[in-house]
Amino acid sequence: MREQYRSEDFTEDDLSSDPMDQFARWFRQVAVGGVLHEPNAMVVSTATPDGRPSSRTVLLKQYDTRGFVFFTNYDSRKGRELAANPYVSLLFPWHPMARQVIVTGTASRVPREETVGYFRTRPHGSQLGAWASAQSTPVGSRQELITRYEELAARYPEGEKVPAPPHWGGFRVIPEAIEFWQGHENRLHDRLRYVREGEGTPAAWRVERLCP
Repeated sequence: MREQYRSEDFTEDDLSSDPMDQFARWFRQVAVGGVLHEPNAMVVSTATPDGRPSSRTVLLKQYDTRGFVFFTNYDSRKGRELAANPYVSLLFPWHPMARQVIVTGTASRVPREETVGYFRTRPHGSQLGAWASAQSTPVGSRQELITRYEELAARYPEGEKVPAPPHWGGFRVIPEAIEFWQGHENRLHDRLRYVREGEGTPAAWRVERLCP
């Protein structure tokens, strides 16, 4: 299977001086008009301390100058791996626009008040699901999972406040590098990468072009 990518050139002159602003530009373009289903879907890759990787699709819930935020069960595989090894990669696969964004950096838990604030915005069923599912652990049957959920639904009926689980919360990925990839004909793609320099605030970045 092979596809010829056709798009306009993506040059250094097109870039914002700040990678988070550049991400916001591209994100707005893919989010408007239904170009993509769930444009905030990203592949989160983690690894054990001895380098065994794992990947899964997670929804981006926030982004700003501090980094990229997603929420998960801290006892899940990714949660346990990030606790032991904070290095992480995020991949946004925006195929219909022949684009992808790759973020590499380190992850740390967001403050508890941020987790609680976000949890309150979730649909009631999703709140119950966070309690019902011991994510990444074996379960005897789907019915066992449904039974847990139904017990929680009886305990916390619609309209009643559901507390945020202590084992559930957010991670913020602080980027060390962000690559913007634009597909082109003949596999001569544009790859422009921001690399963080130093530990200053605000962050300083240099831009480098990579061979496709």
